[in-house]
Amino acid sequence: MRLIDAQDAFFVARRPRKDSPHTTAAYRRDLAGVTAHLVAALGTEDVELEQVSAQVLREAFGAFADTHAKSSVARAWSTWNQFFQFCVADGLAGGNPMGAIGRPRPGPLSPKPLRGESTPEQLLSAIAGGARRARVPWPERDLLVLALGLVAGLRASEIRALRRSSVVGRPGERRVYVHGKANRERSIPIEPPLERVIAAYLSSCERRFPASRWSAEDPLVLGSDGAGIGRGALDYLVKQCFRQAGLHDRVPAGANLHALRHTFATRLAEDGANAVEIMVLLGHASLNTSQGYIDATGRERRAAAASNRTYRVLEGLAGGQEDGEGEDGG
Repeated sequence: MRLIDAQDAFFVARRPRKDSPHTTAAYRRDLAGVTAHLVAALGTEDVELEQVSAQVLREAFGAFADTHAKSSVARAWSTWNQFFQFCVADGLAGGNPMGAIGRPRPGPLSPKPLRGESTPEQLLSAIAGGARRARVPWPERDLLVLALGLVAGLRASEIRALRRSSVVGRPGERRVYVHGKANRERSIPIEPPLERVIAAYLSSCERRFPASRWSAEDPLVLGSDGAGIGRGALDYLVKQCFRQAGLHDRVPAGANLHALRHTFATRLAEDGANAVEIMVLLGHASLNTSQGYIDATGRERRAAAASNRTYRVLEGLAGGQEDGEGEDGG
């Protein structure tokens, strides 16, 4: 059987799982990336499944690792392992060669929250006050996006997936239903301040698009054209909020909107939430991921405290005091 046909069969078999489009696209990239190196190693575009031995696959993964981060290689390993598990279960292959392929171990979680204790509050105040200059300003929408990251911990894809019907419940008891990774759903309790932000945003939609007739399943967060906001537009919006609020230097490199989610998780950990509570609120698949925020928060607070330059002076004073006490006691 051709390798490409086996891969197609793999995706057909996964349909009942209802993987998210993001997950399916990631699997396809992982399979295609390593397959390209298999083609190069075997010297043929028409690779047969039986040609993919442990030795050839090891060579292909080695070449793949040369141009990809450790986390990407680990994810590709997992994808190929699932693929071969399917092939064995379906009788397409006699065994799974992935056991012979080295799998990179992911490094410890390194949260990337916004730097500065008061940065979230400064950001929200600046944007609510119209700090973001746009051709047609929309501070109500901008504030909602930031709030969904900072007090609900939503990912970019989750913000874009929200519908008007996602906000449910009576005033003071409302929740946001979120469609997360791998089709995992969760609900997040929201407090009256966020309820008011949502209400102000919905009122602004009525003013901006008076001719529109909204349904419960319309996107909650809109772009400037009145349709659901696109991924690029959402990313640009958040970057501009940081920059025009004068806080772009407090955002860890590469974090952007995810820095808001990490700030949410880090503050939960700092305020005493346990790993199970963090896992539920953030939609993590693994308790270890959630525990990582607690562990990292403890390490980072200790490291920050230890970096206080006054400790260097204190160390000298304490050392001198101990010497003095020894002389007095003698």
